[in-house]
Amino acid sequence: MNVLLIGSGGREHALAWRLAQSQRLGKLYAAPGNPGIAQHAELAELDPADHRAVIYFCHRHSIGLVVIGPEAPLVDGLGDNIRAMGIPVFGPNKAAAQLEGSKGFTKDLCRRASIPTAGYARVTSRDGGLAALADFGLPVVVKADGLAAGKGVTVATTQEEAEAAVTDLFAVAGAEAVIEEFLDGEEASLFVLTDGEAILTFGSAQDHKRVGEGDTGPNTGGMGAYSPAPVLTPELERQAIDEIVLPTVAAMKAAGMPFSGVLFAGLMLTADGPKLIEYNARFGDPECQVLMTRLEDDLLDLMLDTAEGRLAGRAPLRFSPDTALTVVMAAKGYPGTPETGGAIAGIDAAEALGARVFQAGTRFDHGRLVASGGRVLAVTAIGSDIATAQADAYQAIDLIDFPTGFCRKDIGWREIARTR
Repeated sequence: MNVLLIGSGGREHALAWRLAQSQRLGKLYAAPGNPGIAQHAELAELDPADHRAVIYFCHRHSIGLVVIGPEAPLVDGLGDNIRAMGIPVFGPNKAAAQLEGSKGFTKDLCRRASIPTAGYARVTSRDGGLAALADFGLPVVVKADGLAAGKGVTVATTQEEAEAAVTDLFAVAGAEAVIEEFLDGEEASLFVLTDGEAILTFGSAQDHKRVGEGDTGPNTGGMGAYSPAPVLTPELERQAIDEIVLPTVAAMKAAGMPFSGVLFAGLMLTADGPKLIEYNARFGDPECQVLMTRLEDDLLDLMLDTAEGRLAGRAPLRFSPDTALTVVMAAKGYPGTPETGGAIAGIDAAEALGARVFQAGTRFDHGRLVASGGRVLAVTAIGSDIATAQADAYQAIDLIDFPTGFCRKDIGWREIARTR
């Protein structure tokens, strides 16, 4: 079977690496891809926003499955148009992708379906947002309603900070926002595959959103992750499935917009149990890197069964019992304006140690691999425990020559502290 993978980040490199191991794979294509993905797939010069061109490519190359990695094409309805031509797609349609594309849509669904989440207010103007702040204490959470690449969230600890966050969001014409109560607890990520009815749990992970050690500084798209997340115990995972995930899948089906693909639930583990922070309609980045490192089942089989509605009755998925940990190497200036063009070397040496280096913001420039974005590499290791995985990942990083890059030195710190 020929497969087309849409995307160009570290998530898509991890998906390409795992898809390439499938016995069912004929040829893997990726659009637009990156130099790391090119090790596993033939790159196609396609713009995912050009739906006609993508569909033409699928027919010309006998594509049997399209895997849409990032959120923007999902929210843009690429899946709808490909499915309309009879080609299976891994990833939700536009209506279902609102679970990620609109924070307000998801909060309203949670209210209707009695899904535990933070109290909230939807606002459509600066004045409305400033007025809504009076209904919440401090800290308070201010979120952009639409896609924000993991960075459209402010946890304000002062009134001045909250008002500034609201003002900044509404500096953009047509903006909408959600004001939320602050939830106290620890965050964890839960992943499930669903074909719109049946679900299969796809493991847990814990991300590190802040740019600085000790979870300080501004939010990013993610500076590292590990899987599994022991803080999400089997009991808490079952509770999250029963009270959050299953009611969501049922509510989406009842609304005539069944969700098919991977549903990524960001959870806050509060004293009252798991509560939903937000949904993503695709694998996380860098969570995908650690999940794919642990997965022992055939990814192409799983994706095709999801796309074609055959998850019911499948056995639970098989994952390595070991811990996988990934550390993101970003370009200096990230999450602001990253310094691009910096040369990268030493990946082969790092992988010779047993680590796997997934490429994200990279390109070739006159034969040299250079940085082309904010998050550049995801250096991933797997070990019998989190301390071993962490040590191996940072040992691999020491062999990578990336002078204009940086990384956090404490990925996995919470779990390592608990094990001590």
